[in-house]
Amino acid sequence: MATKSVKTNFDFCILNFHMFQSARLTLTAWYLLIIMIITAFFSIALYRAGTQEIQRLIRMQQIRQERENGDSYTRIRLGPTVEDLEETARRLQVALLLVNGCILVLAGGAAYFLAGRTLLPIKEMVDEQGRFITDSSHELRTPLTALRAEMEAALLEKNMTAKDAKKLIASNLEEVINLQSLSDNLLTLTQYSNKNNTGSTWQAIPFLEIPEDALKKITPLAKKKHITIRHEGVDVSIQGDLHTLSKLFVILLENAIKYSPKDSVIAITSEKTDHILRVSIKDQGVGIDEKDLPHIFDRFYRADKSRTKTDVAGYGLGLSIAKTIVETYKGSISVKSKNEKGSTFTVQLPIEQG
Repeated sequence: MATKSVKTNFDFCILNFHMFQSARLTLTAWYLLIIMIITAFFSIALYRAGTQEIQRLIRMQQIRQERENGDSYTRIRLGPTVEDLEETARRLQVALLLVNGCILVLAGGAAYFLAGRTLLPIKEMVDEQGRFITDSSHELRTPLTALRAEMEAALLEKNMTAKDAKKLIASNLEEVINLQSLSDNLLTLTQYSNKNNTGSTWQAIPFLEIPEDALKKITPLAKKKHITIRHEGVDVSIQGDLHTLSKLFVILLENAIKYSPKDSVIAITSEKTDHILRVSIKDQGVGIDEKDLPHIFDRFYRADKSRTKTDVAGYGLGLSIAKTIVETYKGSISVKSKNEKGSTFTVQLPIEQG
């Protein structure tokens, strides 16, 4: 299944590359056409003005030559001959053709480069959508396959008891819950990724209200593992939406609780520095392997070591959603971690000035 997913991603990338190149060449052609039309217009205007001036000089020279009756001394004194002026006209024509040829080559390269720069945001958006669809399909396939296999096996069972049926229903219900969780997270990620829907309803919020709201939602999960959450906050205001920011801290706290041992401590600390609010969430969990750190915020990424050391189920979307939320606030999120020594997630957000 993983090989099939990789092949699908590769095929999509190849198709998208060909589409991008085709669009880039088309846009380059249009750029070049516009440039050459403008260049040709000015070249023709310049050539006509130049030839008209040369023709005027030729006529004047012919008149002078007729008046001087072909005296050689006078011809030298009068300047260039008619033949010289005609040769100048031909040279002007050749020069303009060469200049236009150079412009065609240089403008073609510049147009190709600019077309690539113009289409790059569109290409990145299409690539992101393609990866999103492919990854989502791959993640949805796993629970659906499990559901189908269990139900097909049950249909082949001739002597199924009520106990077996309840067990099957319970197993299927668990998969359905997983599917619902995945679909909810995908919708959440899509919602927060749409930057056009953010900022319009923001207002000044006391920061202390945000972790307090998140703690109300996360406390039952912490109590199950006898985990203590300590909070030291600063009294500042931040422009934003309480629900969205609370969701951010719920994700980070939930992640810390999942990968922390029982009877451990999670510390939330915050400080204000030059109109920046820096919030850190430190746990005493299993930590994150160094090779996984660069990918920890990638969509659907799950560190293998974390999965082998804990019984945590998930789709690797939580931290991706957290990063997306932070980016909508023009902030940043980072992580420092060591195996068996826990992790520290740090969020930096701009705060209300004044």
